[in-house]
Amino acid sequence: MKKMSNIYESAANTLGIFNSPCLTKVELRVACKGISDRDALSKPDPCVILKMQSHGQWFEVDRTEVIRTCINPVYSKLFTVDFYFEEVQRLRFEVHDISSNHNGLKEADFLGGMECTLGQIVSQRKLSKSLLKHGNTAGKSSITVIAEELSGNDDYVELAFNARKLDDKDFFSKSDPFLEIFRMNDDATQQLVHRTEVVMNNLSPAWKSFKVSVNSLCSGDPDRRLKVQWECINPKYKAKKKNYKNSGIVILNQCKIHKMHSFLDYIMGGCQIQFTVAIDFTASNGDPRNSCSLHYIHPYQPNEYLKALVAVGEICQDYDSDKMFPAFGFGARIPPEYTVSHDFAINFNEDNPECAGIQGVVEAYQSCLPKLQLYGPTNIAPIIQKVAKSASEETNTKEASQYFILLILTDGVITDMADTREAIVHASHLPMSVIIVGVGNADFSDMQMLDGDDGILRSPKGEPVLRDIVQFVPFRNFKHASPAALAKSVLAEVPNQVVDYYNGKGIKPKCSSEMYESSRTLAP
Repeated sequence: MKKMSNIYESAANTLGIFNSPCLTKVELRVACKGISDRDALSKPDPCVILKMQSHGQWFEVDRTEVIRTCINPVYSKLFTVDFYFEEVQRLRFEVHDISSNHNGLKEADFLGGMECTLGQIVSQRKLSKSLLKHGNTAGKSSITVIAEELSGNDDYVELAFNARKLDDKDFFSKSDPFLEIFRMNDDATQQLVHRTEVVMNNLSPAWKSFKVSVNSLCSGDPDRRLKVQWECINPKYKAKKKNYKNSGIVILNQCKIHKMHSFLDYIMGGCQIQFTVAIDFTASNGDPRNSCSLHYIHPYQPNEYLKALVAVGEICQDYDSDKMFPAFGFGARIPPEYTVSHDFAINFNEDNPECAGIQGVVEAYQSCLPKLQLYGPTNIAPIIQKVAKSASEETNTKEASQYFILLILTDGVITDMADTREAIVHASHLPMSVIIVGVGNADFSDMQMLDGDDGILRSPKGEPVLRDIVQFVPFRNFKHASPAALAKSVLAEVPNQVVDYYNGKGIKPKCSSEMYESSRTLAP
């Protein structure tokens, strides 16, 4: 088991940060609870530092403001980060007690930290975890990170506030007021948008003007439901008539905006990525006991099947809440009768083919190898049809709840091309994508036709695919690259495939609305 862990880590740890086109930007809001100072007699001055991992090293990206003497800080500072679905973006949030005398960090200032991936945050939208101190010991303190996609609207609002005759809350001096602005979320909760500076000893403060992005103020949606009126004032009538109020009001009864939803709209709305893997166990792979076999289990070096499985699975698992993944095999004789099967569960539990996490899939793969008789032929239509059946059942919900990704790992050209084309055309109408990775040195030129990049795939009857859902790559193209490069290549199209399916069906994210209506008044 220890050797397997080493193999798993060696394949996964090289997943890093790439300079690829950014899919979108995400804002992260941070709050903490129950922070305790090392000095029991005082409260800490906490600040949260965001770090990102690159090539195994942690680098500071940004930090929040310092909130003085507070154990439950809610920060107004936002972290803005680029989001890439096809990469594992590892983040670390560190809470430090920042002295008023300096802004540097010392070992004694560390109050706790939390590590996660950006994928975990956006898939849950709101992630709360315990803060771990040195030695990974968990105390009573916790941190909550809320993610929100930036809409691409760069507009901002400049605001200035003042107040008059505020209540005096201090006994020996005047109050030290500050102003907080909250917005109302769709779920009726409040979200801190901005906190002004404190004006000392003043009951009629005038705060400095400040700028707030439209994204932060109203999620980039200026047409949220409003109830506002503007009076039309005629100065002549107002001067002549004592009881004059107005000359009428202008009201906009309805305003509609039709929105094309993004990938993160669906993910943050609760859509789960259901990841399934299918592995080729045909005889052409070679005897697993022979070191020349593609299925040979080296004590310290993962084979190509394991490398591809871990590289792609590491990405997808962040978008599946239960982390249980169905894993199947095809092209082998299986116990107890040793008949050929093209869609058997590699844990030999046909009623429950799910494995716990990607490492569970890896362990099931290793465990089943000695029990199989590698055979043939290489038929993948049955496994596509099996996953398509689950995806078809999902369409009955009429919601964006589950999108299915099938990863097929095979060492040769398939022998049921006509049935596979038929299965793919059928699957193109479902919430489903198919990724095929060719393992070994076979001639995969005939497999390129399944990938719609070179033309429209059609069934044997001539029916075209509704949308391009297949991505095929030979593993040898990435043999000398990191696993992240393979994952980046095969998963880069998935976000658009998800959006194309749901937008094409007119299915909106569960937590959003395709049409925003507002009732508001217009300035005369």
